[in-house]
Amino acid sequence: MSVPCIIWLFIFSYILIWGWSMAFQNFKLGRSFWQQEWAGLRFFKEIWVDQRFWNAFRNTLGMSILGLITGMIFPILLALFINEIRFKTFKRTVQTISYLPHFISWVVVSNMFHKILSPDNGIVNDILLFLKIIDKPIHFMAMPSLFWGIITVATLWKEIGWSTIIYLAAIAGIDQELYEAATVDGCKRFRKMWHITLPCISGTIIILFIMAFGHLTQIGLERQMLMGNAMVQDVSEVIDLYALKFGISLGRFSFGTAIGVFNSIISLILLITANSIFKKTTDQSVF
Repeated sequence: MSVPCIIWLFIFSYILIWGWSMAFQNFKLGRSFWQQEWAGLRFFKEIWVDQRFWNAFRNTLGMSILGLITGMIFPILLALFINEIRFKTFKRTVQTISYLPHFISWVVVSNMFHKILSPDNGIVNDILLFLKIIDKPIHFMAMPSLFWGIITVATLWKEIGWSTIIYLAAIAGIDQELYEAATVDGCKRFRKMWHITLPCISGTIIILFIMAFGHLTQIGLERQMLMGNAMVQDVSEVIDLYALKFGISLGRFSFGTAIGVFNSIISLILLITANSIFKKTTDQSVF
């Protein structure tokens, strides 16, 4: 049963690594592999001295770290809350509502947040004006200092329910006799969560954290491209968006590939580092 998955993984994840050779060539369309001009590390040197790339790298790490922190804490809290609900109908309703946004495209989510935060009849500005907190509408989407926070909130709202499913599955596998023994000892709900639930799902939490840590620099570009604008460009441009703008869009395929190779190497280093640290400290690791 695993053979089709292994074949798919080999074709789409390993054979395509051959394309990394473009990063070391002055690639031109229409030429065969043997007709390409080799450029060595030229494009990697260009990346290294390009201040705009390092700005994109900073933005990528900043938004990724915020997303990692909120994306770990809040799904766990929501999973604990859902697990403590005793009414099955209400429990299923909360769970369904929480993970439905996962299936909404970023185009729709972006438009929603633009409407909600709009200075023209946006609900957030209307509430703040009504409560006399502000005197005039705020253009939230044009404020660089708020952009990372807006992206983090939008991502959390969209993905919190989907991430919660994994923790609920881990909680479902906990031996119920542990809770029964704790009840006999007089433990209340909070103490059961702290001393039984969280320790029993700690392995799942660590594995997910290691995998997420390894993808810190692979944040994608949809959110930033759809929710960003010229006013926040300095804080919205991430590595993938930088590669699209200054690599593929300009026909600089070798430069764009070099950025992708660099990004993958950084991700691999982060993954190995996080895995090694947790393996030594907790005996939990991905490999």
